[in-house]
Amino acid sequence: MLSIQKLQIETTKLFKQKEYSKVVFEITSQTKEEERSTFLCNLLGLSRITNNEKNKDALTLALKDFKIGYLKEKNTIHAIDSLANFITTNVFLIDLENNYEFDFSEIFNFYKLSEKICVNHRPMHLAMAMVYRRLNDAKKLIFHFKKVIESEKFNANDLCNYGYWQCFNKEWRQSDFFNYGKFLDENLKVIPQNQLVEISQETGSKIRIGFLSSDIIEGHSITYFLKTVLLNYDKSRFEIILFLNNIKEDRSTENFKSLVEKTINISNLNNVDALNRVRGLNLDIMIDLMGYTSRQRLELFKNRMAKNQILWMGYCNTTGLKNMDYIISDPNLIHPSEENFYSEEVIYLPKIWNTHCGFDFKRTENPPPFTKNKYFTFGSFNNFDKINPSVVFTWSKILKKIKNSKLILKTSSKRLATKRLKELFKKTDVLDSVQFIGKVSEFKKHLNNYNNIDLALDTFPYNGVTTSFEAVWMGVPVITMAGYNFNSRCGESINKNLNMEQLIAKDEDDYIQKVLDITNNYENYINLRKSIFYDAIKSPLFNNQDYVKSFYEALKKIV
Repeated sequence: MLSIQKLQIETTKLFKQKEYSKVVFEITSQTKEEERSTFLCNLLGLSRITNNEKNKDALTLALKDFKIGYLKEKNTIHAIDSLANFITTNVFLIDLENNYEFDFSEIFNFYKLSEKICVNHRPMHLAMAMVYRRLNDAKKLIFHFKKVIESEKFNANDLCNYGYWQCFNKEWRQSDFFNYGKFLDENLKVIPQNQLVEISQETGSKIRIGFLSSDIIEGHSITYFLKTVLLNYDKSRFEIILFLNNIKEDRSTENFKSLVEKTINISNLNNVDALNRVRGLNLDIMIDLMGYTSRQRLELFKNRMAKNQILWMGYCNTTGLKNMDYIISDPNLIHPSEENFYSEEVIYLPKIWNTHCGFDFKRTENPPPFTKNKYFTFGSFNNFDKINPSVVFTWSKILKKIKNSKLILKTSSKRLATKRLKELFKKTDVLDSVQFIGKVSEFKKHLNNYNNIDLALDTFPYNGVTTSFEAVWMGVPVITMAGYNFNSRCGESINKNLNMEQLIAKDEDDYIQKVLDITNNYENYINLRKSIFYDAIKSPLFNNQDYVKSFYEALKKIV
């Protein structure tokens, strides 16, 4: 039998060679559970889940390995590695098993015991961020990403995650986003120019435009806005190339491929190869549809892919990058006096920054649910990440002030977030007035859920976008709150473009009062709802032709 030290050396070699099943065999056959070092426990657990692609049995066995490894030593670096893996594996199991019930108290107790040792341990903070992501607790999630940044052991994804989650934090002002963006820009990798193809300054007979996204998949919100500009562009004047960073493609991806001249998937290319592939195509413009979100490729923009680089749609704030030349906005989202807090030059489209392509079925006007129910039903189908304690408190006040009123929330796959929201509503004593409805497989059934809502309630400071367009399409008014930067003013822009400024509140108290005013005057509410239904389709929200004209005119000007 090998000594523990020799076994560690041999199995580490096998692990590096990706011989995961051999690692499992050697450790389990050569040692008993009580004989294994923390290092071996950790290596065994990692080999189980890497070898078996995260199935339930492998995850359960790995959990035991990681827990034993942590408890053997607790405060050594190998023990902290085991604890980080224990936490991460629990999250994997939660995501995999819908009926998996887990008490996070054990994780929190372990973390507290070893917190001082974990200060600069990146994997631990990323693991805890995963936990709070599932618990819908943006404040604590931000705390752990901040620790990653402070440790100076971060990568581009860590930098983007920290900046993105600040969009949920009303304490961050636009100056904070701007200053952080400069920090992010300074810490993205610079690729030596001698490794890169030179960007040609020649122009062709057509303006050549690239769009880069990781999200061209069925049901993703950006597809409804991107389709608007791809369905209606002048092919005699523009050539469009769609750059995919998708790991998987589906029927929606195939549909988008048919709308453009060429599609290139760069998901498997490293930064140097991706830059050279794109630079060789001599683009006049590359448009980033992700910013800090999704499987972002900001380092490509940092090192420049095209003569002109533009941020649009996916991330509604500044990137901070010197080489991100422009950001597409509208007059409602960025005020002229605030332009110095955006590293990009602002392209102001005349009316609205996004226009929805609409849906391929006939709209029908439905009576408000109040007519049948005799009570008001509010609703929000926004991502639960956007429903913070301030939002819950404000909505709870509304439910208490309006007799017999109900609130419908549409759940995502995050069961733990639902549980946490229920706890928050229980604390405000209105849980019995809140209905949680599940995700539906058919998109039209999702839209039909709006027929059960009298008035949609927007989230703040991070507004809904796609959900607000959907509500308006279905004839449901949306009450929103005025914001202080691009991503907190999207609701404002939507309602201003509907000529519905009476649905824009200045603060929480005004938000509540506006809802009360609407529900206290049923005749005005009926007229408001009719105006939404009949005027929305003619408004800038869905006027594809006007939007496409202004969008491509703006691109022509910068070229």
